[in-house]
Amino acid sequence: MIHLTMFSAPSFWNSTNLSAVLLLPLSGLYLLLGKLRNLSATPYHSKLPVICVGNITVGGTGKTPLVDKIATLLAEQGYHSVILSRGYGGSVKKPTGVDPSLHDSAAVGDEALMLSQSHQVVVARDRAAGAVFIERNYQADVILMDDGMQNPGLFKDIILGVFDGQRGLQNGLIFPAGPLRQTLQSALPVLDMLLINGEDATELGKKCAGSASILRGELEPSHLQMQALKDTKWLAFAGIGNPNRFFTMIERQGLELVSSTAFADHHPFSEADLTQLQADASHRGAELVTTLKDWIRLPAEWRERVHAISVSLTLSEKDTGALERLILSAITNKQKS
Repeated sequence: MIHLTMFSAPSFWNSTNLSAVLLLPLSGLYLLLGKLRNLSATPYHSKLPVICVGNITVGGTGKTPLVDKIATLLAEQGYHSVILSRGYGGSVKKPTGVDPSLHDSAAVGDEALMLSQSHQVVVARDRAAGAVFIERNYQADVILMDDGMQNPGLFKDIILGVFDGQRGLQNGLIFPAGPLRQTLQSALPVLDMLLINGEDATELGKKCAGSASILRGELEPSHLQMQALKDTKWLAFAGIGNPNRFFTMIERQGLELVSSTAFADHHPFSEADLTQLQADASHRGAELVTTLKDWIRLPAEWRERVHAISVSLTLSEKDTGALERLILSAITNKQKS
């Protein structure tokens, strides 16, 4: 299976054009390899309930904030979850418990390191081996799987699909002709719940109506944090799945943004990158600001010079209740089996 780290989405994914059409044979090959992988795999059934937060598109949709929210909700209900991540961008190969005092993003990946600030996280390229590692080394009630919806190695008790409301499915084609890891039609039967992150600009909710329950969410920064950053000019940069969402968000919060620079997802910032950004900011009388996910990848000496904005997923009370009920039912059903 192709793992898409440090990848920048091409502009032709926004429409069905000649570039996309020419890549359709490779899309067919991608689908075939995925089917062969699924046929040859025997999924491991963990004794713990496995809740998977995934998506069907390449790039950021807001999975990690949902994982963070679910882990927090579970803790409030008295359940101990351990997050299982592949550790994209990290170098460790065997299952490893993430320790933010020992590991950096080069070892365990930025998302896993970020989540480990608040939750217990295990990174494992082999998801089944990661589940076994959690069973043997943690007093866990739940395995919370960050990404891996298409990974056949570990059985999932619940699958939550996250979609970017602004981008939707873009041209609706399979990678590399488009952003899809699998078709929407193949995904809907296995999804227990969908989250549309942000305004549903492409009316994806209508396409999914009648299938799984649909939640609506927004990624929002702390109001107090935003107030503290006002009255300053900012040069923003981000190397996440959808940098423009970050830039738009901080402008909507009233911050004065003089410039923005987008990098590929999981981009490893070099000294040259950061020096150039700092020079551009100084020239414009601005300071540097980025996402927490990007900030955590910066060299230690640069973290003092760059402001980080963290976001959390906001759901309505009704949707929060629906999410809690689904998760708690999976735990109860697993305990009975």
